[in-house]
Amino acid sequence: MQEFDRFFDNVFDRGWMPMLHRDHPLWERFAGFDKGMPKVDVIERDAEVVVRAEVPGFEREDLEVSVSDRSVTVKGEHRQEKKEEEGEYFRSEITSGSFSRTVALPGDIDADKAEASFKNGILELTLPKRNKANRRKVEVK
Repeated sequence: MQEFDRFFDNVFDRGWMPMLHRDHPLWERFAGFDKGMPKVDVIERDAEVVVRAEVPGFEREDLEVSVSDRSVTVKGEHRQEKKEEEGEYFRSEITSGSFSRTVALPGDIDADKAEASFKNGILELTLPKRNKANRRKVEVK
């Protein structure tokens, strides 16, 4: 019960709902929820959409990409096992990680002409649009 009271004392210690501020220590506890999710940039150009995803620690073979007319899904999974034996000393470490992220696209793309490249932990997809955007300048009054 004391631990429960201590929790509430920490949460409600200064002002109204201090844990909603990013600098509150509680955010550190929840930071792990987004660690496996890659950061993604979606860049819309006249004739194509470029999607860049940061996937450090993954190899090209670890990645799976699927494209539809209106979204892109990037999945990754890797597993690494290290064993060390010396006499009576034995150590084994297994690390694994996976993620799945689906990103909505700003327009219809031609999934059959999609291209992907991977270099230095960055996955880049070039997705041609079905209909090229007609941009024009608009005067601000």
